[in-house]
Amino acid sequence: MTRRRNTELEALLAEFGYTHQAFADEVNRLAVETFGEPANCTDRHVRRWIAGHVRCPWPRHLRLLEHILGRSAHDMGFSPRTEQPAHVPPQVRNKSTTPDAEAPPPMDAMDAQLRVQRRTFLAGALVAALGTDQAPRTGRLGMSDVARARSTTARLDAHFNGLGGGAMVDVAANYLRGLQRALNHCTSSERVERAMSGVVAAVAACAGWSAHDCGDYALASRFRNEALQAALLARDRTAVTRAWSDLAVQAKQTGRPAEAARIARAALAERHVRSEPLIASLLHARLADYLARTDDVRGMARHLVAADRAHDRADTTGVPSWLAFLTPAELSGLSALAHQSAGQYVRAEQQALRTLDLLGGDFPRNRTFYTMLIAELQLAQGERDRASATIATVRTGTVTSSRIGDRLARVATAAQGGRT
Repeated sequence: MTRRRNTELEALLAEFGYTHQAFADEVNRLAVETFGEPANCTDRHVRRWIAGHVRCPWPRHLRLLEHILGRSAHDMGFSPRTEQPAHVPPQVRNKSTTPDAEAPPPMDAMDAQLRVQRRTFLAGALVAALGTDQAPRTGRLGMSDVARARSTTARLDAHFNGLGGGAMVDVAANYLRGLQRALNHCTSSERVERAMSGVVAAVAACAGWSAHDCGDYALASRFRNEALQAALLARDRTAVTRAWSDLAVQAKQTGRPAEAARIARAALAERHVRSEPLIASLLHARLADYLARTDDVRGMARHLVAADRAHDRADTTGVPSWLAFLTPAELSGLSALAHQSAGQYVRAEQQALRTLDLLGGDFPRNRTFYTMLIAELQLAQGERDRASATIATVRTGTVTSSRIGDRLARVATAAQGGRT
């Protein structure tokens, strides 16, 4: 087989100032942060990638390379493994038949790797569509760079609100790294630096929700802490409040509702929130759910009322892209979740049905989620036939949330298992 030196990767390492050993060390460092263990990458791996001995690293390495360099597999000079000849059976793609392959991973990791490969492919298409490969690299940053970054971030938010996480986590993470590199390697005034830090906070928050939507809560937590740090550097009170709100969601999701409630209360106590009723509405609605999980049903009801009142006062023109999802439909959906947490399944189902009535066509992810929630609530009431009929109406289409997909599959199995 003819080998081609990977000049693209070689040029990228030179551009970012990495030696072979330093790059291997960075891969291992990020692996520990992401997976909790090193990737066992050495300078020999890097030399083989550059020499063309390896057409494409295994997905575990490839994902890390994409995070570090902010490039797709193709842009780094690799050929995705899906492009290998179809006539070579997977079980014999080893060193005897594919000289340029690295040792295959254990079989119990194959499903996860296939998911990563698919997500990598979709991420490449999203990068082109959303323009997240346009982060500044050298020179002096200006407010025009900030404006372009804000526009790109709005597209990221809109895509997530519509379709969910999936490949978005890789796209948002790579864009985040690109903006962070710009802040570290470009010059700028203090005004521009603060503004760009605000954009970094927004992108980190989007990456956090995308990871959350993939069920990767450890990665979501990392991004959300980065969002808080960037928001503090930007001295942006709204961005700080958003970061705290997302960390409260994180606490709830990992079984700490009392902590989530404390964070939400602290965010609501901030003076600026009084003049931002849409943010206050979101905080009240989420706090209601946290209180329901701590058996404070009266507190839940009080904050649901406060959420509705704040939303009624909000000016919904010119809403920030990250808050565009908070429509009356979503507010009703958050109420459904709170009632579900309180064990009030009939009321929760009524609210979820109202959500579907109010939802427009811009949020297919949310329609899928709340339809699934209705089926869950019907199961909780012992109505398996109704739940099965509800699940049959779900059209996942292009919704990319693996968390929702996995939960939907569990509900469908439970509903079918109860049928006679």
